[in-house]
Amino acid sequence: MAKRPEVALLIETSNSYARGLLRGIYAYLREHHPWSICLPEQSRGEAPPKWLKSWRGDGIIARIENPRIAKAVRETGARAVDVSAARLLPDLPSVETDNEAIARLAFDHLFERGFRNLAYCGDRRFPWSFDRGRRFARIAQEVNCPFAAFPPADRKRAAAISWKQEENELKAWVRELAKPTGLLACYDMRGLQLLDVCRRGGIAVPDEIAVIGVDNDDLICNLSEPPLSSVVPDAERTGYAAAELLDQLMAGRKVEEGTRLIEPTGIVTRQSSDVRAIPDAEVSAAVRFIRDHACDGINVEDVLLTVPISRRILENRFKKILGHTPHEEILLVQLRRVTQLLEETDLPLATIADRAGFKYVEYLSVVFKRRFHRSPARYRAEHRA
Repeated sequence: MAKRPEVALLIETSNSYARGLLRGIYAYLREHHPWSICLPEQSRGEAPPKWLKSWRGDGIIARIENPRIAKAVRETGARAVDVSAARLLPDLPSVETDNEAIARLAFDHLFERGFRNLAYCGDRRFPWSFDRGRRFARIAQEVNCPFAAFPPADRKRAAAISWKQEENELKAWVRELAKPTGLLACYDMRGLQLLDVCRRGGIAVPDEIAVIGVDNDDLICNLSEPPLSSVVPDAERTGYAAAELLDQLMAGRKVEEGTRLIEPTGIVTRQSSDVRAIPDAEVSAAVRFIRDHACDGINVEDVLLTVPISRRILENRFKKILGHTPHEEILLVQLRRVTQLLEETDLPLATIADRAGFKYVEYLSVVFKRRFHRSPARYRAEHRA
C-alpha cells in the first residue's frame, strides 16, 4: 500500500475563517485520497509548535502571519502552500481571499446606503490588514469620498502597545470622524471592538457610523451590539484549492507561480449597517428613535416629542429623504421584527404581535398581508421549508 502523505496544517482553530479553510481541506481529502494530518490547536499569530523543528513530513498548509511561522516553515524543507494574505514567503505558492473584491463589496454596500465619508479600521499586527485598507482607500478616492484610516501605516509599535492604549487611540479617532461615516473593519473581531468603543462613547451605530466586518463569524457578529454586518469570504473554497495545490506539489507536478485569489460570496447585512445615511439631523434623530422604540407601541406623536419641528415639516422631510412617512417607518421596523420572529421562533402570532408593538393581532395580519402578499402563517411555512 502507498504511504499516506504526512501533512501539517498550521492553521488556527480559534476563528470561523480558519475553520472554513479546514473544512475545505477535508472536503478535498474526502473526494480524493487521505493524508496523515498534524493539526496543532493554536490561535491567530501564535508561535509555531515546538514539534515542527524535528518534524519530517511531506507537506504544509500554513497561515504564515508572522516571521516566526515563516522561518519555521522554511526550515522544514517541506512542500508548502500559504493561505495568508501577508505573503511573508512570496516565493511559496499561495491561495488567499481577494482583498480587492472584499474592499469593493464593502464600498458598494456603504455607498449604496448614502455614505460619502468612508473609513477603515485595521489591526497593526497583520500586514494583510494594511493591504486591505489600502485597497479600500483607493476605491474611495476614485469617487472623491473623504477617507480616514486607523491605525496609521506604522507597524513599529505593534509589539509594545497594549490593548488599553490602542483602545484609547481608537476612541479618539472615532470621535473625530465626520458623521455619518461608513466604516470597514479589517475583520469581525475588530468590528466587535469598534462597536464597543462606539457604544461606550455615545456614538450611534449605524446612524453616525455604519460598520462592516469581514469573515462573517456568526458568533462574533451576533454577540456584537448591534449585530455586525460582514463580508463573507469563501473560506472553504480557499481551503479546497490549497489542498489541491499541495497535492500537486507533493506528487512532483509543476504548479503555476503566484497567488490564486478566491472572491468572497457576498455580504450578510445586520443592524450595524442596515441604515441609510441621513444628513438631516432631525430626521436622523427621529429614525433612530423609531428604530429603538417602534416595537414598544409608539406612534408619530411620540416621535414628535423627540424633535423640535412640526408634524407637517417632519413628514415632508421624511418623504423627501426616505420616500415615506414616519408612520410607515414605524410599521417597517415592526414588520422586520415580525419576520424575524416568524423565521426564528415557534411563538404564536398573538405573542409576536405583542413583541412587535401591535395592539391587535388582526391589524398585524392585515398590515403583513398588504406588505408581503401572504399571511404570516404562510410566510413562516415558506421560510421554514
